[in-house]
This record gives sequence, C-alpha cells and structure tokens, in this order.
Amino acid sequence: MQTHLLFFYCYIGLSLVFSEGAQTLLNDELSTLISIKSSLIDPLDYLKDWQMPSKAVENGSTHCNWTGVWCNSRGLVEKLDLSNMNLSGSVSDNMQGLHSLSSLNICCNGFASSLPKSLSNLTSLKSIDVSQNNFIGSFPTGLGSASGLTLVNASSNNFSGLLPEDLGNATSLETLDLRGSFLEGSIPASFLNLQKLKFLGLSGNNFTGKIPRELGKLSSLETIILGYNDFEGEIPAELGNLIKLQYLDLAVGRPLPINLGRKSPLQWLDVSSNSLSGEIPPGLCDSGNLTKLILFNNSFSGPIPIGLSTCKSLVRVRMQNNHISGTIPVGLGYIPILQRLELANNNLTGQIPEDIALSTSLSFIDVSSNHLESSLPYNILSIPNLQSFIASNNNLDGNIPDQLQDCSSLSLLDLSNNHISGKIPESIASCEKLVNLNLRNNQLTGEIPKAISTMPTLAILDLSNNSLIGQIPENFGSSPALEMVNLSFNKLEGPVPSNGMLMTMNPNDLMGNAGLCGGILPPCSQNYAAPKGQLQKMHIKHIIIGFIIGISTIFFLGIAFFTGRWLYRRWYLCNSFFEDLFKQSNELWPWRLVAFQRVSFTSSDILACIKESNIIGMGGTGVVYKAEIHRPHVVVAVKKLWRSGSDIENGDDLLGEVNLLGRLRHRNIVRVLGYIHNETDIMMAYDEKTDIYSFGVVLLELLTGKMPLDPSFGESIDIVEWFQRKIRKNRPLDEALDPSIAGECKHVQEEMLLVLQIALLCTAKLPRDRPSMRDIITMLGEAKPRRKSICHNGVNNGRKEKPIFSTSPIIGLL
Repeated sequence: MQTHLLFFYCYIGLSLVFSEGAQTLLNDELSTLISIKSSLIDPLDYLKDWQMPSKAVENGSTHCNWTGVWCNSRGLVEKLDLSNMNLSGSVSDNMQGLHSLSSLNICCNGFASSLPKSLSNLTSLKSIDVSQNNFIGSFPTGLGSASGLTLVNASSNNFSGLLPEDLGNATSLETLDLRGSFLEGSIPASFLNLQKLKFLGLSGNNFTGKIPRELGKLSSLETIILGYNDFEGEIPAELGNLIKLQYLDLAVGRPLPINLGRKSPLQWLDVSSNSLSGEIPPGLCDSGNLTKLILFNNSFSGPIPIGLSTCKSLVRVRMQNNHISGTIPVGLGYIPILQRLELANNNLTGQIPEDIALSTSLSFIDVSSNHLESSLPYNILSIPNLQSFIASNNNLDGNIPDQLQDCSSLSLLDLSNNHISGKIPESIASCEKLVNLNLRNNQLTGEIPKAISTMPTLAILDLSNNSLIGQIPENFGSSPALEMVNLSFNKLEGPVPSNGMLMTMNPNDLMGNAGLCGGILPPCSQNYAAPKGQLQKMHIKHIIIGFIIGISTIFFLGIAFFTGRWLYRRWYLCNSFFEDLFKQSNELWPWRLVAFQRVSFTSSDILACIKESNIIGMGGTGVVYKAEIHRPHVVVAVKKLWRSGSDIENGDDLLGEVNLLGRLRHRNIVRVLGYIHNETDIMMAYDEKTDIYSFGVVLLELLTGKMPLDPSFGESIDIVEWFQRKIRKNRPLDEALDPSIAGECKHVQEEMLLVLQIALLCTAKLPRDRPSMRDIITMLGEAKPRRKSICHNGVNNGRKEKPIFSTSPIIGLL
C-alpha cells in the first residue's frame, strides 16, 4: 500500500514538474517572438497582433494565433512565414529560441543586413527561404547540422564569400538555390554527398574552378543552373549520365557531352553565349520531352540533328550565330507546338523545306545570313500565327509568294539581299498588320502596287536596289502610317507626288531614278512628256473636273438668283423686315454666358494634343496641356485629371500607377523595379499606348533623377527629346544615369542601362512602335545583369569585369 502511494506521489510530482516546464517553454517562445518583432521594421503593420498579453493566459499559446505563426500540437512554433510583408531591419539572434521551428520563410522583403550565425542552432529546420532580399555578408555556416533540411533558397541577395562546406552534410537536401549573389570560390567537394538533390542553382555569382565531374553521380538531379560564373574547363561528360535531368543551363566549356539527353527526360537546354564547338549531340530529344533548345552565340558546326524533326515537344529552337552547315532538316513544320525557329548566321545550304509552310504554330522564323537557294514555298507567308519572317542575305530566287490572303498576323517581312524577281504581288495589302517590309537589293520588276499606300500599319518600306518601273502612286505619301520609305536605285519615272511624308523624306531615298522629278526633287522640265497612258488618264481627269466645275457654277448661280429675288420681295412687300431684324438682334445682344457653349472642334482634336511636348503646367490634380486646333484655328488649355487613390488601388488607371511610381523617384532603382514586378496584375491588364509613353517617361525620370521638363535640358526640350539627341550624337547613355543610385557598381549600372532601353522603346514617337504592357513586364523581368560585381560602399573592388551586354537575355527582346 505504501509502495502504491509512493508511486502516486512521484507521478503527481513529475506531472507538475513537466507541466511547469512546458508552460515555461511556451512563455519563452512568446517572449522570443516579441524580441524578433522588436528588431523588425514593419511599415505596413502586418505584425500588429504580435503583442504580449495584458494578463497571464492559462494555456500560454496565445502566439499561435499571430500572423505568420503556426504551432504544433504541443503549442510550440514549428512554422514562421513572414514573406511579402515589406519588412526590413534585421533578423534577431533570438531566432534560435524557437527550438521546434521546422520552416522559416522571410522571402521577398527588404532586409539589407546579415543573417545571424545562430540560425545554425535551429536543428529542426526542414526548409529555409530568405530569397529576394538584400542580405549581405557570408551565408551562415552550420545549417548542415539540420539533418532533415530539404530546401535552402537564398537566391537574389548580396551574399559574398565562399559556399559553406557543411551544407554537404544535409544529406536530405533536395533544393539548393543560391543564384544571384556575389559568392565565389569553387563548388565544395562535400556537395557530392547530396544524393537526394534535385535542384542546384548557382548562376549569376563569381564561382571559379571546374565543374566537378562528380555532379554526374548525383542521380536525383533534375535541374542544373550554373550559367554566368567564371567556371573553366570542359563540361563534364558525366552530366550525360543523369537519368532524371530536365533543365540544364551552363556557361562554360567547349563541347557538349555526346550522350546528353539520351538517358534523361531533358526539357530545357540553354548553353547560349559560350565558346562551345563541335557537333550538336544527336540524342537531345530522345526522351521526347525537350521544349527549349537554346544554343545561340557559340561555334557549333556540323548539321542540325535529324532527330529534332521528330521532337514533338519543341517550342523554341534558337541556333543562330554558329557555324552549323548542311540543310534545314525536313519535318520541323510538323512539330505541333513549335513557335520560334532561329537559324540565322550559319552556313546552311539547300532550300527551305516545304513542310515549314504547313506549320500552324510558328510565329517567328529567322533563316537570314545563310546560303539558302531556290524559291520560297508558295504558302510560307500564310502560316496563320506567323508574325516575323526573315530570310535576308541568302541566295533565294523566284517570285514573292502571292498566297497572302491569310497573313493576318504578319508584322515583319524581310527578304532583302537575295535574287528574288518578278512583281510585288498586289495581295501584299492583305497583310493588315504588316509594319516593316524590306525587299531591297533584289531583282524585282513591274510597278509599285497602289494597294501598298492603303496598308493601315505599314511604317517602314524599303524597295531600293531593284528594277521597278512606272510612277510612284499618287496617294503614296498619304499612307496612314508610313514613316520611312526608300525607293532609290530603281527605274521609276514621272513627278514625285507632293503630299504627305513624300514632302519631308530624304532626297537620297529617291536617288538613282533618272526619270523622277518634281516634289522634293528638281522640277520637271517643260519638255517632260508623260507616258501615253498617263496622258489619257489626265485627259479623262480634266473632263471630269470641268464637268464638276460647270455643274457647280450653274448650281450656285441658281441659288444666288433665287436668294436675291426672295430678298427683293421681302423688302418690297414688307418694308419693316430690316427694322424687325434689327430689333430681334438687339434683343439677343450681347451674348449671354451659358453652361455649355457650342464648339467647333471635336474630342478627337483635343485627344491628339494630349502629349508630353504640349505640357504647360502640372498640379496636384492633373496636367495642363496646350491644345492648338488648326481647322478652325483655336487655342485652348486642357487639363487631364489624375484619378483618385482608390481608383489606382483598384487597378482602374495605369497612368495613375505611373504617377504613383513617379513619387518614388529618389528611391533605389532596384527597389522601384521590384515594386513594378509586384504590380504585374495591374499593369498587364492595360495596353493603352498613351499610358505606355507615360510609363516610359517615368522610367527615364527614375533612372536619371531628373524631371520630364528639367531646365537643364534647354528650352522646349523634354526628357525624351534629350535622350534622342544623345543617341543621335552617339553620346554614352550611362552619362545620363543618376550616379547616386549605382555609384561604381557595374551590375547596377548594367541593370539601369537595360531598363533605359526599355524606357526608350516605351517612348517611341509612334504609338504602334511602343511595346504592349505584357511585353514590358517580360522585358523588365529579364533585365538582369550578366553577373553582380562586388561593391562596398559604392566602390568597386577593381576586378576585371566581362562585357555586360554580350549575353543578357533581354537583348533578344529589344
């Protein structure tokens, strides 16, 4: 009996002790969270509920209901998610007090401090995400002691120094993403222990040495991204043994492993802008999963593998700027989802396969600067989704295909520098979205089709160096969108029409046509004899004009006669007519002010004047423009009101968003661009070209630190014209960048220059030349520096930098 009582009292005592200990632990965690909050800057007050309770709480787990905090069944914190809260400040060293923490996510904030070394004491961690911040210093060592760690994401930061060797001890690791920092040294040998690793991302750093061959033994690897570093040596052939590899992005070595893709479900291969040579491995698509093959700017030789023609998963093939020879393989046109085919600047021969014209998915074809022969497939320009077809600088002959009725998407057609003959087909006018037509330096004959002058979007037309005859169509200069035309070195004759852009074009664009005269050229001589057909047309025209003038004269004489007769009768029969008229006028004079006056101009006349060059004032509620209406001549002031803040928040007006961005002009440009990326849902919903222009102006303002109408530009010059003058004078554009943003940091200067090119696209003179907001979002997303330079306090460390624009992904978009 006494024994049972002893056990009972011991049980009660231990229960009280453990209960007290658990309560103490819960209270400690609550205090730890309060300490963590005290080191944070929370401008949007996301963590307002992180407060110490006013009185003791029995269960002690109040903090489990706080924003971003998750607890386990024992009431201990196991997950902390503070991502996307615009937090800054520092990560508290007291974080180590959360002993049960298994998941830490503080990504997408504004931290610019270092990470505490005490994070290594969180041995229960399974995932840590500190990506998309500005963390500095070394990446913490000791995380390898967390045996259950599966994910480490520290991408897009400013970490420096060496990779921690102990990360190789985290043998459960599946994702290791350290892209986009200043890390250096070589890949630690300990990484070869990571047999469960699926994602390895180290691109955009300053790593050196060779890529370890042992990476080929990490059989779980699916994605390898090592580009934009300073690796040297060969691409290890062992990478071809990775049976699960889907995505490979490298920037090192000479040949590709010959067995690459044969054993793995490779989906994405990007080895662009390297010094790779040799032949393209034939088995890249053996698994049937390859979607993007990006090999441009290398020295590949040999033929295009025939196996690609059977790769039904391909979306993009980019092989331009190599030494590839042989013919374009048959079958590419049967790939059902192939969108881009880029084979320019190679040594390809033969003809363009007929099957390419059967594609229903191709939108971009560039086979320029090769040695292609024969004629174009008759229906190749009728591919339903085709937007750009470039086949310049080849040996193509035959006629331009006349099957153009279905070219609903075609915007660029470049067949220049070939041996194409025959007439320009009239059906070219069916391409209603065509912006650029370049047929220069061929053997074209016949007259210029009159229908070209009616094409609604055609802006650039180059027909020079051909054998075109006849006259320039009369309404050619009045084409709706035509901006640049070159008709030089043909056999054109007759007077140059004196209308539209033909009165302002460069006379050199008409030279080499001995029979042309008048207009911007010297006057036609009196002895000039128009062709017989033209004389007949002029005779008919004169008859029609004479008939119209005669009928009009008789009509107006009749009106004058009956009007005079009516006035006489009124005077004779009612001599008080003028007296009544005087009295009536007296009653209406002077005019009275009314709420609405009749105006002699339309809203379209006003909208045409709403542009940057007409700004005469700016206030808190909007911008005032000078609107000068020519018919009739009226000058008025128009105020364009900005919408309210609520409208901007609802995404109703991109221009309001632009004005909001304009208020951030003195902040760091990288953070401002980060703000833009976070607002893609608003911006992608709009495609108003006037707003695109305003957005470009704001980008220029952010990049230069100047206002759109800065006095330093000179009289009547805005920021856009200021940049255009710099470009015309071949002045370095980096001179215009705000030095307080980048200092001597090469990678920040590079990103600013890339964004500057986007801004210049947005401020193109004509709205149709400006990109859509969807394209702008894509370009901003890819406006990344080739690599980050190492900077301290705005001073560069003196390392030799590689050329910055040579391999940037945005160049293809610009």
